Amino acid sequence: MVRAIAYRLQERALGGLSAAARRVLAQAAEDGAAGRPVQGKPTRQVKPGARLLREWHGVTHEAIILDDGVLFRGQRYRSLSEVACIITSSRWSGPKFFGLNGVSKGRAS
Repeated sequence: MVRAIAYRLQERALGGLSAAARRVLAQAAEDGAAGRPVQGKPTRQVKPGARLLREWHGVTHEAIILDDGVLFRGQRYRSLSEVACIITSSRWSGPKFFGLNGVSKGRAS
């Protein structure tokens, strides 16, 4: 009950769910009620050969997506997160760092 009240207060202060979020929830409820599997969050798939560019501290970094990992500075890495860690010297979500999670920090070509 406390969580429901807290949510309602937050909703009043900051606004409710976006129209897109309401549509996703309505579709999930409809799928569940109909006995269909409920779809998870859609993920953005990057195809092999895609070049991801990201500027970090004035330097543009390029990562090329491979079938089995990522090519960065002539070396293969298992994930974008490994590459992001090398670039920033801290732990990052690779997809987030390169702008694949809806945050347009990087560009895919």
